[in-house]
Amino acid sequence: MRRPHIRSLAVAVAVTTAATGLAGTAFAGPDHAVASTTATTAASVVEAARAAAFAHASATGVTPGDELRAQDVMIDPEGARHVRFIRTHQGMPVLGGDLVVHLSHRLAYTGVTRAADQSVEPATARAELTTAQAEAKAAAVAKGEAGTAQLVVDARGGGAALAYQVPVSDSTTAEAAGTRTVVIDAVTGKVRSNTPDSDEFLSPKLLDTLRERGETLNPATGTVPPAASLTSAAAARAVHYPTAASGTGTSLFVGKVPLTTTRTARTSYLLKDPTRWGTETRDAKGQELESFARGKAFTSTTNKWGNGAVSHRDSAAVDAQYGIAATLDFYKKTFGRKGIENNSKAARGMVHFGDKVANAFWDSTCDCMLYGDGDGDMFKKPLVVLDVTGHELTHGVVDATAKLEPTRVDADGNQYGEAGSLNESLADIFGSNVEFSANNPKNPPNYLIGEKLGLAQKFLRRLDHPSLDKLEGTIDYWSPQTYDAEVHAGSGVSSHAYYLLAEGSGRKTVGGVAYDSPTYDGSTVTGIGRAKATAIFYRALTRYMVSTTDFHDARTATLKAAADLYGATSTAYQTVDKAWSAVNVTAANTPAPRH
Repeated sequence: MRRPHIRSLAVAVAVTTAATGLAGTAFAGPDHAVASTTATTAASVVEAARAAAFAHASATGVTPGDELRAQDVMIDPEGARHVRFIRTHQGMPVLGGDLVVHLSHRLAYTGVTRAADQSVEPATARAELTTAQAEAKAAAVAKGEAGTAQLVVDARGGGAALAYQVPVSDSTTAEAAGTRTVVIDAVTGKVRSNTPDSDEFLSPKLLDTLRERGETLNPATGTVPPAASLTSAAAARAVHYPTAASGTGTSLFVGKVPLTTTRTARTSYLLKDPTRWGTETRDAKGQELESFARGKAFTSTTNKWGNGAVSHRDSAAVDAQYGIAATLDFYKKTFGRKGIENNSKAARGMVHFGDKVANAFWDSTCDCMLYGDGDGDMFKKPLVVLDVTGHELTHGVVDATAKLEPTRVDADGNQYGEAGSLNESLADIFGSNVEFSANNPKNPPNYLIGEKLGLAQKFLRRLDHPSLDKLEGTIDYWSPQTYDAEVHAGSGVSSHAYYLLAEGSGRKTVGGVAYDSPTYDGSTVTGIGRAKATAIFYRALTRYMVSTTDFHDARTATLKAAADLYGATSTAYQTVDKAWSAVNVTAANTPAPRH
């Protein structure tokens, strides 16, 4: 791999088959059924992959002193097995040490995808700084309260160094206080990285641009009549509580929508969906909470929620709960993915986060969505739009799989680098697919991101011709300068490749929206359809991407995914190659390794 990631990995923890959803597997393609395996089989796959990693050490980079702990096991319907490992070295977590070992259906080694292409053994195992010194420095640079420092090996950026990883809470370095992870060199005391644990939808750079332009974002709201069946009284019968109930919500952005809630007594309802693993939305009460348990539950005596205006606290919760459910439904019906982490656990959201926060976040500390109410000046409403939720929850999916991260973060909190750009792109790609899956007439599906935000340019980003976004300076094509592009700007490269793969180049109207997608070399690309393109990108993310995957690695990953799903001589495979060439990502211009 050529690109380091910057945000630290969580401490490697052995994952049980029950906790990772190993009884099922993810989507393999439109024409494939979902396969299943027993926990015993999954355990044998992990052991075979671990043994293969050490047996093929020259390829995998695994050395004595390393320990591999399974994060995920994927069993493909056509028979291949893939095990994603987190690595420790001499008991210390290795940042940038993740790898995926690929096996045949007979459990024979077939290859590896690895984040670090060098040895992860540090030059010294003796720390010069004490834990107290590391904690004090981390607290100072992140402007918050440091937690316990832990020794790790930082193998990002082509080297390996002994370092301390320090969690910092209540950081005041961003718009909303939150947690950060700081990595301090244990020998020199240098700050190796200082990264927020949440993914913001609107970057600090974009917010500054909007303020400079004097733009006010005040998206229109509206309602539609609910279906009669959703509001009819339940038939009189013996009921055992709690039980699932059908309610309605009047949202800010998508009108009146059905909501599955929990009925806790005859006239008592909770905004919690038992049919989607207990997925719930709570009220942060204007506080910057990063603990879902501290949020206030939304309750009702009528099972009718919100009034379509910000005057009712439930209205934003309706949008959030609807969007989270729509995202879960997309991932489950399209890929067989059972929840954000594929572990049949609830997805969670908190609205009314903080005081005048004009943003929305996926927060890995809370393991939930956080929605601000807007600052009342530039942004007048909560950022609970459907494709924002789909985008941000996809960051959760990426966190649970490849853990793509930026290579650096500047003092203002802006993120840079191709792995981070790819993360943003995948969030846009799957966020737009959530719209297509929901197919809500009040939020028509399209390849535009943030089209309901009320921006003067009518969208935030778009997949067909990314450079039409003048706010973030999103780019259409790869160049060597893309390596250090701001992640939202750089996301255009792979988003454009995806659109070309799905819909092709040139002019096209989809769902009443006109698109005109150019190509770098003037070539013509004929799309293979959104279903196949989405299947390829999801397979690539879950099987062939790791924390350092850049655009050229993504090209390789999607080619492998296309070969898995449709064959190495298929039209789909050939179109993947053409789509990446059309955004100037080719085998010929692959950069040399960066060390």
